[in-house]
Formats: sequence, C-alpha cells, structure tokens
Amino acid sequence: MALHSPLIGGDAFAARPAVMGRRGVVASAHPLASDTGLDVLKRGGNAFDAAVAVNAVLNVTQPHMCGVGGDVFYLLFPAREGKVVFLNGSGRAARAAHGDYFRSRGLNAIPFRGPMAMITVPGCVDGWHEVLNRYGSMDWKDLLAPAIRYAEDGFPLSHQVAWWIAGHEDLNVFPSFAEIFFPSGRAPRAGDVLIQKDLARTLRTLAAHGRDGFYRGEIAEKMLQFSHSVGGFLGEEDLHGHHSDWGDPISTTYRGYRIYETPPNTQGLQAIQEFNLMEAFDVRSLGHNSAECLHLMCEAKKTACADRDRYITDPEFADIPLDELMSKDYADRRRSLLNPDRAMSSPAPAGDPRGDTTYFAIMDQWGNAVSCIQSIYFPFGCGMAVPGTGIIPQNRGAYFSLDPTHVNRLEPGKRTMHTLIASMVFDESDELFMVFGSMGGDGQPQTHLAVISNVLDFGMHMQQAIEAPRWLHGSVILGDPKSMFNLEGRISSSVIRKLFDLGHEVNVLDDWTWNMGHAQGILRDKNTGVLQGGADPRGDGYALAY
Repeated sequence: MALHSPLIGGDAFAARPAVMGRRGVVASAHPLASDTGLDVLKRGGNAFDAAVAVNAVLNVTQPHMCGVGGDVFYLLFPAREGKVVFLNGSGRAARAAHGDYFRSRGLNAIPFRGPMAMITVPGCVDGWHEVLNRYGSMDWKDLLAPAIRYAEDGFPLSHQVAWWIAGHEDLNVFPSFAEIFFPSGRAPRAGDVLIQKDLARTLRTLAAHGRDGFYRGEIAEKMLQFSHSVGGFLGEEDLHGHHSDWGDPISTTYRGYRIYETPPNTQGLQAIQEFNLMEAFDVRSLGHNSAECLHLMCEAKKTACADRDRYITDPEFADIPLDELMSKDYADRRRSLLNPDRAMSSPAPAGDPRGDTTYFAIMDQWGNAVSCIQSIYFPFGCGMAVPGTGIIPQNRGAYFSLDPTHVNRLEPGKRTMHTLIASMVFDESDELFMVFGSMGGDGQPQTHLAVISNVLDFGMHMQQAIEAPRWLHGSVILGDPKSMFNLEGRISSSVIRKLFDLGHEVNVLDDWTWNMGHAQGILRDKNTGVLQGGADPRGDGYALAY
C-alpha cells in the first residue's frame, strides 16, 4: 500500500488487531452477518452473493437499524468490468402522498412515527434482485437460509440491541411491534434469544419467489391492508411499479487517490466537497486530531452541508449542477469561507443527524467488491410492524420537507434526499484500494472525511483509522443545538480548549460513543494481495477474513 509511515506508534488507537486474509474479507455491523458472508465466499460465492446473505442476516440481528421494509444503496466493483457502478435501491413517495395533506392538518413537518411516516416504498428487496440478477452466482434459497434460521430459531441479543429495544418501550403501544420485541410484556435483556417467526416466513417467501414475493402476492397484500387500516399512503400501484436504478457514482481526487461516493438522491456530494476543500491544506503537518486540523475539517463540513441542503433531492425532480459543485475551481472559491482563526456560523441549517442504518464492506478472491448501506431511518423505522410479516416499514419519508419552495419538498413519486452514502477508493494506478462506509445519519460525510484521511494522510491501518477518536458537528440528540461540535472524550483537553478559543460550541462525549456512527472498511494491498478489514467497536461490528 502506497502510504506514509504511521505518525502513531503501533496500534495506539486499535483495541482490536486488523483482520487480514487473501481470499476474502467481510466487515459488517454484526458477527453473525460477517460469519454468514464469509461462509458464502468459502463456498465459492462471490462478493455480490455474500452481500445479499449478509444484508438478510443484518435484517434479523439489527432490526432497529435495517430491514426489508427499508432502502438500500450500493457501490459495486465487478472486477471483470473494471469500473465502479452505482445501484439506487431507494423507494419513491406514494402517489397519494401530498404536502397539502399534512399542511391542512396544521403540521409543518412530517411525523417521524406512526402511519403518516409510511410514505415511501421499501426498496431493499428489489435492490437484492438487481444485484443478484446482474452479478450473482447463487440463488435466493441458499443465500437467505442463514437469515431464515436466525429468525426462526432466534439469536442471542447483544447488549447494544437489547439497549435499543429497552430505549423504545414507548413503541409498545403498537401491538404488532410489541408482539415481536416485548413478547413477555418487558424489554428483553442482553443474552435473551429474540425469535421472529413472522419475519422467517417473509424471508422464506422471498427465498422461493424473489422480488415478486415482496411487491406482489400475500406480503404485498398484507402491507397494503396494514397501510390502509392505519391511514398510511402506500397503494398497489406504488408497490407494483417500484424499481431500482443503475447509474454512475460521483467522484473526486484526494492526495492522488480517487474517491467514489453515491450520487443524489444521497448526500455523497457533501463528502466529495469536503475532500475538495481539505485537499489544499497540509493535513499531515497540522497533526492528527490537532485543534487546527479538526477546526478546518469542521469548517469544511459546514460549507459543504450548505450546498447539500440547497441542492440535494431526487435528480428526476430537480436540475442539480453536479459538475460545478464537484469541481476543484468551485472548491477553491468556497475555501475562502474557511477562516483558520475563527469558527463560522453554519452557512445553512443542518438537518437531523439521527438515523439508524447498517453498513458493510466485502471483497472476494476475484477482486470484486461491495460497498453497501441499508436503513429504515429512525430506530425501528415508523415504529410499527406489518402484522403477520415481521416487516418494520421505514419512516424515510419524514425526511421530505413540507415547505413547497424547498428542493426536497414532498411530491408523489419522488425519492427523498438520503443521508445514506457508501464509498470506494482507488489508488494512483486506478486499482481498488479501499471500501468504506458508516452509519450515522447526517454525520456520515464527516466520518468519511475523518476515517479516509486517517488512512491517506496519516498512514493508519483500517482498524486504527476506524477506532481513532472522532468528531461530529451537529446535534447528537433530537432537539440539541445544531451548532454543537461534538468530540469523543479521548481527544486531548488542550485541543478542546483551543477549539473553544476558536469559537466552537464544543460538547465532549464519552470516550467511545455510538453517536459517532459505526464504520466498517477494507484495505487492499495490490502488491501482496492481502485484504485488511476493520469494524467499529462503537457498535457490534466484526470483520472476518480467510
């Protein structure tokens, strides 16, 4: 790997060693999912097969983060094609969803919970179909079998998932939700076995019938009946007409490497702009997590976020000047906003950083790679479950604006702006070097900048780069000031004092906090063929290799 020597000694930030192998690596947000993906690779499946199997298991083991009721985005690198491709697996707003409906009821924002949050079609299952149809080598039945088993027989809850369920006891008011997560009338504890028999039946239907088993037939009928019974918006035409879209990623260069991100309707543009803004600074000389470095990165985030909030939505509903916004000339002009001696006010208000998502990275022995991010938005989506299916519908539609002049205003058939982004990095020789991503709502572009800079600027290995102390600008909890500069407690007190002096509204969090997102990634050494995986200890992340 053409990297600088690390500026830090040994594994200073790494509680875990980097995981290494030569034939395959899976780095996901849960050990059972990573184990499932590695088993697919060992049985001769490719990275695209493993991606579907991993995602299916995550649907079972991380029900608060993701599910077949949510959306998915992929960056895929099929080695035989030699280029990165993008798959948009997000759903569109129902034909019956209009902003006037909410405004006439005195609402200035779409509710995050309940039936009025059920606005968009779940896109995940069609995304699986597209990936397998174009690049897969195994069938649905084999790939979904582990997820079916974990749903049918149960799996032991981690401390984190048990904590998330206990923290959402208010959702007990929805009977179909309570049946799954509070079957004995109380929240389960860590080590308790969570059984989801309805979800197992849904996954069996998908194993037998693929995407048509979800958007048509019994499952579709149950989703529509439930939506109608609670006052949701989804209709038969919305489900029948849903389709994912193939396209091209967006990219920029940084330190001679090319960084690919997911395009609109995702916020990948913000990450691109942050790298463009920071490229002119000698980050390495400033020092890792120095006050000077953190200050400039935070200012770059504020500047790029302003453009995100102004421009990003469904590109079929707006003319987004991407070439201009991603150009180096534009970054040169915008860089004048970054004052090295003083923090600026946010050029535009940021959105809500909350959101629950899962990310995983896969590389196989043939050089194929997958960078995938999937979500139901808030913890447990809209907070309800479709009876008899185990499906938790996403509340992603709540990200739409009800302001009729806003670029991301709610319109029938429109995809909302998504916080979900995934990345890949290629070296100066245009060879695959890194696959990376993180959950974390609005904080995802910030985490991309921080972790990828840890690798490219400071020579860290994958696990070090993920575990290094992180920062997040914006509110951590809904209702907090959006101007807060949140730092993990492992960042030195002298740095914190300097940031205060520069005018930042600093908020010091725990040493290790889930608020910074859960990241996973893989590095590839083109000279030795060694693959190096890392996963985030802030969550249940686990990387495995062989």
